[in-house]
Amino acid sequence: MSTEPISITVYSRENCHLCDEAKQTIERISDDTNTDISLTEIDVDTDPALQSEYGERVPYICIDDRPAYKFRVDEADLYDRFENEGETKTD
Repeated sequence: MSTEPISITVYSRENCHLCDEAKQTIERISDDTNTDISLTEIDVDTDPALQSEYGERVPYICIDDRPAYKFRVDEADLYDRFENEGETKTD
């Protein structure tokens, strides 16, 4: 059985310390739990529509295309998500 990496999208902008912290937290927890992720960062300032949609609400993190966190990653929740990844998802 092959598992695909968990898709994580971080909507961010340049010089955003919260964005940097969020990415570092995600990568650290991925390493800690040996969870394969595919991390994509999107700079909201490169697209007027994204800039309008997210404004100052960055970082905005989606997991598997679903909203997960805004501003800060809930570390306990992310550990749970990654540790339970092998279980059947019921959303």
